[in-house]
Amino acid sequence: MAALIEIERLTKRFGGFTAVDDVSFTVDRGEVLGFLGPNGAGKSTTMRMLAGFMPPSAGTARICGADVVAQPVAAKRHLGFLPEGAPTYPEMTVEGFLGFTGRIRGFRGGALRDRVAQAMRLTQLEGVRLQPIETLSKGFKRRVGLAQALLHDPPVLVLDEPTDGLDPNQKHEVRELIRRMAPEKAIVISTHILEEVAAVCSRAIIIARGRVVVDAPPSVLEREGQSLEEVFRSLTLGEAAPRREAA
Repeated sequence: MAALIEIERLTKRFGGFTAVDDVSFTVDRGEVLGFLGPNGAGKSTTMRMLAGFMPPSAGTARICGADVVAQPVAAKRHLGFLPEGAPTYPEMTVEGFLGFTGRIRGFRGGALRDRVAQAMRLTQLEGVRLQPIETLSKGFKRRVGLAQALLHDPPVLVLDEPTDGLDPNQKHEVRELIRRMAPEKAIVISTHILEEVAAVCSRAIIIARGRVVVDAPPSVLEREGQSLEEVFRSLTLGEAAPRREAA
């Protein structure tokens, strides 16, 4: 069976600068992929291309077999995307925004109410459901963004810094939610929190200067005597030679 996420030779150029350079990987159902790299490595650009928010200069990305450029509606139907900053309509209430999102997704009536209620329950937003989003803390705003990504129960989740702004208890709750969902979904998490990768990810990809330099389960890195912190630090300092590990 084909992987739920397929990225082949994905490249993005901005004039003479290549932000993402010939990146390829797949993610199967049941995998939680931690996507890491130093600032400016190309993480967010790769995720935006995968989500169909930025066209690639070359290469392809497919979600559940649908090309994100040639078949954008079909691809996004299977995708839950939490972008950096999680943009919303700040004057809307939490419940109103999620209802709006659900209607865009095609839900109506009882099905819409059930989806909104489930998304708020999963992200523990019931207590602020009638508050305007602009009045919420950064952590609650992040949970609203996560709720809209989960609303339609997609098989693919692409989450950019899903625990950004959350307190330690809230981070634990989101990580537990990801673990519960993992067996039925393909999940990509971009994060700079290395403990998050060790806690919830079955695989880690590290990119530097737009290229994949490590692709391995965290446990493989540990068996080789390299912690994620050591690998990441060497990349940040520009000391690591590009390499790939079997996933």
